[in-house]
Amino acid sequence: MSQFDVVVIGAGPGGYVAAIRAAQLGFKTACIDAGVNKAGDAPALGGTCLNVGCIPSKALLQSSEHVHTALHDFAAHGISVNAVHFDAAKMIERKDAIVNKLTGGIKFLFQKNKVESFFGLGSFLGKNGDFWQLEINNRGEKSVIEAKHVIVATGSLPRQLTALVDIDNEIVLDNEGALNLTNVPAKLGVIGSGVIGLEMGSVWKRLGSEVTILEAAPTFMAAADQQIAKEAFKYFTKEQGLDIKLGVKIHAINRAKNTVTVEYEVNGEKFADTYDRLIIAIGRVPNTNGLNAESVGLAKDERGFITVNELCQTNLPNVWAIGDVVRGPMLAHKASDEGVAVAERIAGQKPHLDFNTIPWVIYTDPEIAWVGKTEEQLQAEGIEYKKGTSGFGANGRALGLGKAKGTIKVLSCAKTDRILGVHMIGPMVSELIAEAVVSMEFKASSEDIARIVHAHPTLSEVLHEAALAADKRALHG
Repeated sequence: MSQFDVVVIGAGPGGYVAAIRAAQLGFKTACIDAGVNKAGDAPALGGTCLNVGCIPSKALLQSSEHVHTALHDFAAHGISVNAVHFDAAKMIERKDAIVNKLTGGIKFLFQKNKVESFFGLGSFLGKNGDFWQLEINNRGEKSVIEAKHVIVATGSLPRQLTALVDIDNEIVLDNEGALNLTNVPAKLGVIGSGVIGLEMGSVWKRLGSEVTILEAAPTFMAAADQQIAKEAFKYFTKEQGLDIKLGVKIHAINRAKNTVTVEYEVNGEKFADTYDRLIIAIGRVPNTNGLNAESVGLAKDERGFITVNELCQTNLPNVWAIGDVVRGPMLAHKASDEGVAVAERIAGQKPHLDFNTIPWVIYTDPEIAWVGKTEEQLQAEGIEYKKGTSGFGANGRALGLGKAKGTIKVLSCAKTDRILGVHMIGPMVSELIAEAVVSMEFKASSEDIARIVHAHPTLSEVLHEAALAADKRALHG
């Protein structure tokens, strides 16, 4: 029976990074993963993020943006085309090629770092002295390995609406089905206006779908700063034509052969809309399926998350858990950093991860990104703050790109000027947010950003101007 210092269950962005870091630190390391490729005939490392989440969705967003640009923006640049044709199936093919390249890259990294990779469903059997015994079920063929330390990184699954409808990924889709449509649906319904709902709705709207988004919450993007959320809502609805309904109560979902009808209510008024396809995007739940957690006493909370302390330690000795399967934001980069931190803690190091400086990004157009506290959170907590805002409307680089929409907001402490939060909507803010994250990690003030020279003409000048505005000394607004 093979014995390892560290075994990671799950090869998503948390698990594979944890395994690589553990191996770099000198531990004999293995990773168990049950992921399969799109065809279902071969293993595929990388978890949801790489195979049916972050990476493929960004590939499709880019393809759909090119189509939209050719159809609507080229003329402003003096470029005319006789006709624009696109092939949705070809876009899916390109997306799949990117996924295959990156999953193959993880396999190479495992080989390079001497991480032993096992394909199958990993589960706990029990203890053998100081070692945890783990079963690997490879489509019915079972084997057992042992580990001194186990890192659970099994990720999350799409939340279902099983009381109303089952997902078949033909008519009723989850995130995986939404990423594999080869024909543009004339009418597309989306339940949920979170990251997945907005991004997938944006993709298919650009390609020609009539998109309706049904959101149960009365507030749009409640987790985001509401100044930014309201600006986003205006862009998405009035300019892009997404039909976003808030405060929706869904009563029934009836699937026919080629369509699906949703019966719902908004402010007491009842509707019954029929769609060619329906995406269910109501969030995700922790994936502990098949872990055999109960038999070894691995503790979970009332929502199904594995219970951990601030170090990602579970209630079991030398068993750790990271990523979507534990508390905190369900973000790939959060999982990766937790994976690195746990590997280093096993090695006796003392890394630190601050949840308040983890950035959030939504890859719509315009993009949305933030880090730290929102203005609403600061008000609720009674924290006195200063606010500086600046827009992209007068930014030379944004105007040249034809993307002069959006705002950056800097929030800092009224007494110390320490940055408490930065919120953005605009072009490439997924990249601009990194400066704000670094600033907050180093406990910078808004004055620190204001006194740093930012290249001209760049989009980053808008962050510089917002930092100046926090001290009431904006130069261009």
